[in-house]
Amino acid sequence: MTTPGTSPPIRRRPLPASARTVDPGRVLLTGENPFIRLAEADGGAVTTDASFWRILLSPGGPGHVLFLKSELTGDQARVYSDNIAMARWLQGEIMGRISSVFGDLNLPVQQSRCESSGDLRSFWTETVWSRNEEGERDRIGLTWYDLQEPFLIHSQPGSSPQRPHGVSSLFVPAYGARVTLNGKQAKGKAFPRDREGRRSSTCSLAFSESWLLSR
Repeated sequence: MTTPGTSPPIRRRPLPASARTVDPGRVLLTGENPFIRLAEADGGAVTTDASFWRILLSPGGPGHVLFLKSELTGDQARVYSDNIAMARWLQGEIMGRISSVFGDLNLPVQQSRCESSGDLRSFWTETVWSRNEEGERDRIGLTWYDLQEPFLIHSQPGSSPQRPHGVSSLFVPAYGARVTLNGKQAKGKAFPRDREGRRSSTCSLAFSESWLLSR
């Protein structure tokens, strides 16, 4: 029975999981995370590992970070960023779980600026400018081309034993990729991969990417 002049309470029935449109997880960050992993032979050792992040929202704020290890860097891991606090947070929260090399908080973070260009119908390039330890200007170019059909990945928090995070991301696999440092190109190339029946690659653009934790 309701009091005159008041509306009856709204009874909400629980939605089945298949009908839910709101993810139950807590959003940790959202942005982009294109990556390039080059090798000289399919299944061989990775000669260049580049992980680029353009973050719009995170506990460390927005910004860009490039994690790079290649023969171009003397096989040493380097970190470039325009938000050092965010880069350190990303290392501790995510990159250290993906790669112990890039998760090393003792790595210096080189101040940098970043710019994107291209057309996803053909290619995409991320360019990073920085100054090295000698004070000389470095220009790093990451390019993805021969782009394949995009697909969406979505994993729930806790689905991987390596990390507690869930990830939602739009992958645009690239059958071709290159990394340059001051005009010198890294050796190695991209190799095709199968991902649950979809064309994928060791190099991919990853847009609209969000990382989540369980509540």
